[in-house]
Amino acid sequence: MEGVLAYCFLIISSGLSWYNLFDQKDLGFIMSEKGNKNLIKCINFLSKVDIPMLKHTARNITKLCKHEDDISPRSVADIVKQDPLMAVKLMRYLQQKKKRVQEHEVMEVQQVLLMLGLETSTQIVSKSPLVEEVLGGKNIGALANMLRVTHRANLASVYAFEWAVRLNDLHFEEVRIAALLHDIAEILMWCFAPTAMLKIKTVQQQNKTLRSSTVQEKVLGFTLHQLQLELALKWKLPKLLITLMDDDHAEQQRVRNVILAVNLARHSANGWDDAALPDDYIEISKLLSIKEEDVRVIVGAEKQKDSQKEEC
Repeated sequence: MEGVLAYCFLIISSGLSWYNLFDQKDLGFIMSEKGNKNLIKCINFLSKVDIPMLKHTARNITKLCKHEDDISPRSVADIVKQDPLMAVKLMRYLQQKKKRVQEHEVMEVQQVLLMLGLETSTQIVSKSPLVEEVLGGKNIGALANMLRVTHRANLASVYAFEWAVRLNDLHFEEVRIAALLHDIAEILMWCFAPTAMLKIKTVQQQNKTLRSSTVQEKVLGFTLHQLQLELALKWKLPKLLITLMDDDHAEQQRVRNVILAVNLARHSANGWDDAALPDDYIEISKLLSIKEEDVRVIVGAEKQKDSQKEEC
């Protein structure tokens, strides 16, 4: 615990001034290539780069460190679970250090912290650069989009968690983390390939009939789904987590929970009058075995609509 407190003092005294070890030109060069070679280079790059943290994560860790009696695996986990970048960073680090004799797969953030040790975990988080430092002042548009995706990820994790509890899923935390990390490849690309991601977004806005995967393939040379799967395999993330994040396993109830939670978060981000939401409600009603109107109440759709009208 003394090591943790010492490191906390270092964070506070430094005024949150993390250094940036990343050169944007590296991934920009990769983006000039196409196909499988491009995907491999991107995976290798993202496997070595220092994954950044969200500003509110740094702020909350700093606040926690000022109250040493409150520091615990649970209190740190509560902060990390709101930041998909830090969650996957700690999980990746654990997998890299995992001993061969360790057969049990660890998916819950608090368990990851316990396995790594509180001091090590705090150091990993505290040393991380801020997303704003990685992107720099010239990528405000990319930063805004990245924050939208992370907000969606947090919403999705809340939905998935609540539905897992309703479905009497005893391992609801596994479903929560899967929903949180479902779009981690997109978040990482907004951080490290902002120009390419902005290009994809522009093309999609100009022609909304184009499939996302088609545009991604055209611009990047691969899809974000491919990147996500390959990163998970490269980082040796838990097999169960890979399955829960993979839409190809939608026949499984827990995977369907994650998919529907992600879809609801994505579509509602466009406004609660989004054309795709009625279909979402139908599918969620099937998952939870309740009426469609009850789904609307559970997710607060009508309240959100009224709130939007008031804002207008």
